[in-house]
Amino acid sequence: MNSIKDVTQYVSDVIERKRDLFTAASDKVWSFAETRFNEFQSAELLIQVLESEGFSIQRGVAGLETGFIASYGSGSPVIALLGEYDALADLSQEAGISTFSPVQPRGNGHGCGHNLLGVGALAAAVAVKDYLSAHPDTKGTVRFYGCPAEESGYGKTYLAREGYFKDADAALSWHPYSMNAVMHGSSNAVIHGTFTFKGISAHAAAAPHLGRSALDAVELMNIGANYMREHMPDQARVHYAITNTGGFAPNVVQAEAEVTYLVRAPKSAEVHSLFERLIKIAQGASLMTETEMNYKYEGACANLIPNSTLEKVLYQNLVALGVPAYDEDEYAFAKAIFESLPEQNKQEAKTLVGAELAARLTERPLPNFIAPYSDEREVFLGGSTDVADVSWNVPTAQCSTATMAFGTPLHTWQTVAQGKTTYAHKGMLLAAKAMAATAIESILNPEIVKEAQREFKERLGEEEYDCLVPADVHPPKQGA
Repeated sequence: MNSIKDVTQYVSDVIERKRDLFTAASDKVWSFAETRFNEFQSAELLIQVLESEGFSIQRGVAGLETGFIASYGSGSPVIALLGEYDALADLSQEAGISTFSPVQPRGNGHGCGHNLLGVGALAAAVAVKDYLSAHPDTKGTVRFYGCPAEESGYGKTYLAREGYFKDADAALSWHPYSMNAVMHGSSNAVIHGTFTFKGISAHAAAAPHLGRSALDAVELMNIGANYMREHMPDQARVHYAITNTGGFAPNVVQAEAEVTYLVRAPKSAEVHSLFERLIKIAQGASLMTETEMNYKYEGACANLIPNSTLEKVLYQNLVALGVPAYDEDEYAFAKAIFESLPEQNKQEAKTLVGAELAARLTERPLPNFIAPYSDEREVFLGGSTDVADVSWNVPTAQCSTATMAFGTPLHTWQTVAQGKTTYAHKGMLLAAKAMAATAIESILNPEIVKEAQREFKERLGEEEYDCLVPADVHPPKQGA
């Protein structure tokens, strides 16, 4: 089995035989819709599937209650497959409906498709395991990393900080999207911190001079952060949410208030510097209001390091597999989802792909092609991902496959609505096959891993991984 066609056919057959197992697992994770560090049902389901497939399980890795590593095989190379399964708050939505219809008001929903992401990576791991089992003379290890809290908390950062990728030779991941492509790019590093102010309550009319308003401190901090925006790198981002306003009575001076911030910048050193400036702004707000201020790290992740060597192999396998066929019912629902999008989202999506392709995808919003790959320049992603921390420790490549209609923005109810569709399942399994084939090729051809690692060292140069989460910060214990 030396040709791409042989490998892709093998993994395709394995994954198609177990299609029902994988799609059912993805749909269950969709229904659990558990958020950061609280993905107990989702993690347990994936563990059960992996145990039934012959993997050994290491639970509670890096202090993560919902994190785990499933392993099969022996020796090198060690191929890591990264799985996520956390949902987002306030994105509850019925499946298969093209109008906004929450299952539960203010409930959670898989608005980034991580139900598909986690099970897709799991399916890839199972296919590699089946290959190793069928070829006992082949040395190699496949690992599925169960990674919680990608959206907020960044589980992979803790795994990377504690050295769980140091003996891996390559890492593969993917993300649900509206296009089939292999990503070559970088991303913003991020630090997430929460700031709590404590003041003195008082009667706001009878004795306002006796009060010290924590809410005033939050508002002053936000004003200071807004002034900082003018004096930071162009691609940096600062955004916040007030998580505690101190109550609902305007005639009581608010004794406690809280605000949580995400600070992003293209490099880890830049985001660290910006966060230090934000701390000073909070201290200033505290001084102005005579309140006490405390802050805590909620999580952080680095900027992404691409790897052309692995990406090219992943792309070749994606092309060899080809895109799924869609029926008219699938096109019709995707069209209904596209029509539900705000007009500005439609226009932006059209602008990104050009007039000719936009016209085609507007009418039939499921792409029947794979976007060309190029590593001539890095595409910059304004968002952040804890896959980045893995990429600082081991050569890493990612792909995306179409699991949602053209133009669908992530973190929206439309993404949740499509999370159990047949075309979402098709995209998930396509990603699984591409990653599995790439992993098997890397095991069979040591020069792939050798070249990926050479490129990895060249890209880092003199830089070393410096985890943005301080050593004394640990994942929360939700199950305690």
